[in-house]
Amino acid sequence: MTVSSTLHKRGAIHFDDLTGQQAYSPTKYYAQSKFANVLFGLELDRRLRAVGSPVRSLLAHPGYSETNLQTSGPTGMAKQIMRLGNKILAQSAQMGALNQLYAAVAPDAQSGGFYGPSRLAESRGYPTEVQPIASARGRGHRQASVVPVRGADRSHMEALTGR
Repeated sequence: MTVSSTLHKRGAIHFDDLTGQQAYSPTKYYAQSKFANVLFGLELDRRLRAVGSPVRSLLAHPGYSETNLQTSGPTGMAKQIMRLGNKILAQSAQMGALNQLYAAVAPDAQSGGFYGPSRLAESRGYPTEVQPIASARGRGHRQASVVPVRGADRSHMEALTGR
C-alpha cells in the first residue's frame, strides 16, 4: 500500500532538479514526492497484473489530518495559521489513517485503487475510492510501453509472485 496526498495533484517530477538543489520549495518537493508515489503505485499495479500476480498494489491518502506535518516546518505567523487550520479544518490523525487501513485490509479494495476521504474535496471523511490526477494515470501507461520488466526487476517480480 503506497501512501500519497491530495497534493500529488500539484506535483510534477523535476528531472532537471530532482533534489531541489537549484530551487527548493518544501511544498513543491512534497508534491513531487507524492506524485512519484502515485506513479509508483500505479506502475506496480500494472506490472503485477502483467505477470498475473495475486499481489495487489493500492494507494491511499489521509486527507487533511491533524499531525505535526503542517506545523513542523513553518515558522512565525504561518505556523500559527497552520495550527489554527488544524484545529478548525483537519480531521483527527486516526480518521486519516482509516484510508490506509481500508486500502490494506478491505476485501473489496481493488488493486490499482486509490482511497481517500469522502468529503470536502477529499480532505475529511470515511474512506472512498478517489481518482489520481489524470497525468499520473496517463504517465504510468505511457511509461509501460518503454520500461520493460528486465534483470533485477524480473527477479524481484518472480520473488513477489512465486513465478
